Amino acid sequence: MGQIDLDKTDGIALITVNSPDVKNALTADMGRQLQNVCDEIDADASIGAAVIRGANGTFSSGADRRAWDPNRVQLEDKTYKDTGAVYGGFRRVGDLLVPTIAAVRGAAVGAGMNLVLATDLRIVATNARLISGFLKINLHPGGGYFTISHRAAGREATAAMGLFQEEIDGARAAEIGLAWQAVDDELVEQRAMELAARPAKDPELSREATRSFRVETANDALDWDAALQFERAIQMWSQYRRNSY
Repeated sequence: MGQIDLDKTDGIALITVNSPDVKNALTADMGRQLQNVCDEIDADASIGAAVIRGANGTFSSGADRRAWDPNRVQLEDKTYKDTGAVYGGFRRVGDLLVPTIAAVRGAAVGAGMNLVLATDLRIVATNARLISGFLKINLHPGGGYFTISHRAAGREATAAMGLFQEEIDGARAAEIGLAWQAVDDELVEQRAMELAARPAKDPELSREATRSFRVETANDALDWDAALQFERAIQMWSQYRRNSY
């Protein structure tokens, strides 16, 4: 059902979402693995930056819907905790002590888009597909999507993608400030690693600078943790409603 891989080289942690048979869709167990990987990175003082990518040339198609039971009550304990585990994975990426870069190839959809937005910087393939995706499947956004999208891309882009279901490519993402740079697909990971190598040369300074950056650029909209919980009850309602169709 997929896994999260971690490789370390020259002060850079490379995190790979690895479930290529479902285009790197995320399961609850993968969310827990992602949290554990982040704990390992934070505990390793030699790491000064992290890059997150998807295996086999695509980022993530969202939550793994094979694990969804349409008859399961969303407030049931295990269901609630499993959803929280997926949320907790990308939330933990957002709390890493080192600066983070998403290397985005292929598609990033739904929960996968949240994982992209959890990072500090994004390098995307020119032809990458960035899709909120929630409303397309009759589901309210979750994971604090509106807050972290607004933080990265602003109100207009968040409305277009989150409410009006606009899909954008990597070139458009860079144009509107959702990504730092759009490059050819085969250059995405190389460019992300080049950028990550700079802070990785001095991990202690990198961690201090990252802490300052996040404090000083904190979003002036709803706090992410508050947004996550705010959206959650409505998303559960929409899931229940969706299952009753």
